[in-house]
Amino acid sequence: MAENTSNIDRLDRRGNVFFYAINTFVLVLLALIVVYPLYFIIIASISDPDAVLAGKVYLYPVNITLSGFKKIIGVSSVWKGYLNTIIYTLLTVLISLIVTIPAGWTLSRKNLPFKKFLMVYFIIPMFFGGGLIPFYNVMSGLHLVNTIWAIILPAVLSVWNLFMTKTFFESSIPESLVEAAKIDGAGHLRTFVMIVVPLAKPIIAVMALYYAIGQWNSYFNAMIFLQNENLYPLQLVLKEILIATESTVGGSGETILEQYRLATQIKYVSVIVSSLPVLMLYPFVQKYFAQGVMIGSIKE
Repeated sequence: MAENTSNIDRLDRRGNVFFYAINTFVLVLLALIVVYPLYFIIIASISDPDAVLAGKVYLYPVNITLSGFKKIIGVSSVWKGYLNTIIYTLLTVLISLIVTIPAGWTLSRKNLPFKKFLMVYFIIPMFFGGGLIPFYNVMSGLHLVNTIWAIILPAVLSVWNLFMTKTFFESSIPESLVEAAKIDGAGHLRTFVMIVVPLAKPIIAVMALYYAIGQWNSYFNAMIFLQNENLYPLQLVLKEILIATESTVGGSGETILEQYRLATQIKYVSVIVSSLPVLMLYPFVQKYFAQGVMIGSIKE
């Protein structure tokens, strides 16, 4: 009997070792699939464009050059685009939190009148949209075209973020705490400001990060609604630089080839320039991203 138990334990240990070995292999493979493209962009941005075009850049930079960075950093519109993007991001985060957090708390209340209707009202835009032309007509009718509000207002409320906030309040704020505040004479507004908001710091941090990343990477609304180049966000500025660099109309063959080389390098440099602030910030806020994924998944 003891020998059988020993054999079973030995088989279990071998099975565990095999299981963890397979898991490790799969996770390492997935990590390489995610990390290598980012690494390649970095080494390609500082490599000789000819080496990149020839496919000689694999694991390390070849003939290191910073000409692409010098080209972009030397353009004043890049710094203006950085400033605009920072302004758009900060305003979007501030207004979004003012809208999303109270709305999420309101939808989390069981006694909210017309709650089912409101839920359906918010869900419908997640699956159906009016299209680009009606969207533009609305923005034009509100006189928001070619203003910063054409970039900020459409990004103020994400229904997905709203439902995530609602789920957080339902699973993390005890109903007994709200009842106790009501017994002590606190009204709805005082309960929300003095009790709910201090306990909602995790979801506030998560929502701020989600809205900030979304706005930082956004360029489509700016491309549609902005004609004033002084209002362009960074993403659109870099796009314009890349298009201008790739323009090879006229000129000799050598000029066209040189333009193509520069365009190849700037393509990778643009990714670095636009993503660097987010990449630098991410290690410090990683725990909030992980917490955002888990919000509402475990209910006591």
